[in-house]
Amino acid sequence: MSDSPLLRTVDLRKYFPVRKGLSLLSKTAQKYVRAVDGISITIPEGKTLGVVGESGCGKTTLALTIAMLTPPTGGEVYFDGKRIDSGRVDHKSVYREMQVVFQDPDSSLDPHMTIGESIGEPLSGLLGYGGAEVRTALEESLVAVGMPAGFANRLPRQLSGGQKQRAAIARAISLHPKLVILDEPTSALDASVQAQILKLLVELQRKFQLSYLLITHNIAVAKYLSDTLAVMYAGKIVERGPTLSVIQRPRHPYTIALINSAPVPDPWKRNLLQMEIRGEVPSAINPPPGCRFNPRCPYAEGVCSVEDPPLLEIEASREAACHFVDKTAVQVKSE
Repeated sequence: MSDSPLLRTVDLRKYFPVRKGLSLLSKTAQKYVRAVDGISITIPEGKTLGVVGESGCGKTTLALTIAMLTPPTGGEVYFDGKRIDSGRVDHKSVYREMQVVFQDPDSSLDPHMTIGESIGEPLSGLLGYGGAEVRTALEESLVAVGMPAGFANRLPRQLSGGQKQRAAIARAISLHPKLVILDEPTSALDASVQAQILKLLVELQRKFQLSYLLITHNIAVAKYLSDTLAVMYAGKIVERGPTLSVIQRPRHPYTIALINSAPVPDPWKRNLLQMEIRGEVPSAINPPPGCRFNPRCPYAEGVCSVEDPPLLEIEASREAACHFVDKTAVQVKSE
């Protein structure tokens, strides 16, 4: 494997302009939704980066921007050693190596196309495969996700939720990409099916040496799949490090509260810090000054509403963006 990361972003930003009122005489300054506001991440080959946070924190927009499905406002995206955020880049060549599995297979699979047609379309369009090559790759990808080859003739409505997501995964891996972006890949599924899909994703990663960018709000899913965890809040990364280290010893107040909100099946084994998240995620149009978490943070002091703390190393392989990170240096009790 190469020493350089497979994926790297530098100060990546995605702002959406807010439509002004109907008055043509309005002189108010243009406002923006700062969905992704200066994100720098790396993903090594064969590894998984999990990005967690509440709904509305910008996780999915980050994934779509990296995949160039929405153009970035600023910053840089490097994939497999090449910068891909330029309009001069042949994105068709990028998509041969980078694929996305979306949250809802009902939306990502064309209801009027058979599963075989949905999987075969990128094989012919991106790889230039002919009939025999498409059929071979199609059957291989279906078998890889645990589906009989005969399912290629079925329409999405003839499949269960889990089968549809397997088909979506089969379409992504059929190209043998280097990176698969997983946008909440199990949140639309029943609990038992979620476990099956997660196990499948692990097996596929090992078999095909895939790298994953995992977008999820579920701490348990992130713990199962990811090697490194990045905690996102209001468009920014507030904590990052090895997954188990972040979960067992969270340092940013938001991470502590996020982990504390995760459900624990056995109340007698509740091993989380006693801190709840107050209030709501702030407006991405008018975020609070200073640290964006300060209105909800029990540790906040005057400096927190004035200065936005940078993401700094707090220990080996661990980073957090907090003025008072020393106050949060507590250990989650083991079960």
